[in-house]
Amino acid sequence: MEQLFFYIFSIVAIVSAILVVSVRNPVHSALYLIICFLQVAAMFVLLRSPFLAAVQVFIYVGAVMVLFLFAVMVLDLGKERLKDSMHSQSILGGALAIVLFFIAFYLVYNGDIVAPLGAYTETALMKNTEVIGAALYTKYIYPFEVVSLILLVALVGAITLVMRHKDN
Repeated sequence: MEQLFFYIFSIVAIVSAILVVSVRNPVHSALYLIICFLQVAAMFVLLRSPFLAAVQVFIYVGAVMVLFLFAVMVLDLGKERLKDSMHSQSILGGALAIVLFFIAFYLVYNGDIVAPLGAYTETALMKNTEVIGAALYTKYIYPFEVVSLILLVALVGAITLVMRHKDN
């Protein structure tokens, strides 16, 4: 069953990654990137690493993509086209979400999908987090700080571009 989920997550991640670089609308591209990040997080769960999955969702989907979407929205790229396309797709998206919810509910109700109770004990999760934290703040402290500095420079650059665009 895990192999089936791996193939599903992999195919969705690959298709969404291709769509990131092939669509013309930057908002749609950012949304496809969010889908790709979520699939990578799902694969981390399959690898029995829930901490990395949570970090993937919080950092990339939660923070970085919000920053990307904020920059795209502030630059006002394709705002009118976005309103037209989102309105025409909202019924299809809502119907698809309802169908997927009922499929998931049916699978959980019948016992086809169960939580692995013994696989994620509290001590195993603490050990996983402890090992990642120890490696991150000892062996990889320099690359960690370089990445932090690069993200800070990118944030300052984005704010500078937005402020310069607002003045014109």
